Amino acid sequence: MEQEERTSWAAGVLEGKTALVTGAAQNIGKAIALTLARMGADLAVVDVNEEKAEETAGEIRGLGRRAIALRVNVADAGAVDSCVEKVVEKLGGVDILINNAGITRDALLLRMKEEEWDAVIAVNLKGTYNFTKAVSRLMVRAKGGRIVNIASVIGVMGNAGQANYAASKAGIIGFTKAVAKELASRSITVNAVAPGFIRTAMTEVLSDKARQSLMDLIPLKRLGESQDVAEVVAFLVSPASAYITGQVVHVDGGMVMA
Repeated sequence: MEQEERTSWAAGVLEGKTALVTGAAQNIGKAIALTLARMGADLAVVDVNEEKAEETAGEIRGLGRRAIALRVNVADAGAVDSCVEKVVEKLGGVDILINNAGITRDALLLRMKEEEWDAVIAVNLKGTYNFTKAVSRLMVRAKGGRIVNIASVIGVMGNAGQANYAASKAGIIGFTKAVAKELASRSITVNAVAPGFIRTAMTEVLSDKARQSLMDLIPLKRLGESQDVAEVVAFLVSPASAYITGQVVHVDGGMVMA
């Protein structure tokens, strides 16, 4: 199904809003950014890949929305603060924050280098902290806002060879619940989305045997699409989710049923 068809129900509901999406140059982040643009939002496209971020911003402008591309290391608090200042200057504020930027550095624990642990925690968990802290200041003053953090089913169920990634995503889930309680009195909702196995360039190169092993874990017997995640994010930032906060929504084809 085409993305425009899947988001047509929400067309215009974010008119006048500005969204900041990290890791928005490709895959899930790009799908989220384009979906929010189709809903009427203007976008700050944040990524370490400046060229691809600008490509995404260009597509958003093609939809008739304002968009800026910013190259930012989400683990650098100073750079994050400067980024948010630029977004306010160029787009007027931040009404919606999507913390999507993330990396993997897979290795079994006994072989994992300290720098592999530190890198994943810095980008995935500290990056979420940095942007949430910077943007929530604006939202508190505005007495409203939507924050969605992209976690993972790995943060719930764990996975051999991904202790660093699992820790970072489990941390995001706990962080989401704590911040949701802190910001609720200011009409700011904070939720998390936990994707399962999503079709990306990385999954496309898997062998048939490896792909089948994944399918055996998924009751719906298919990999997810980036748009599957984007649609849930779209709901969580829409007026329809005004009474939902501190929740973790699994988008995983039934892998984890809590």
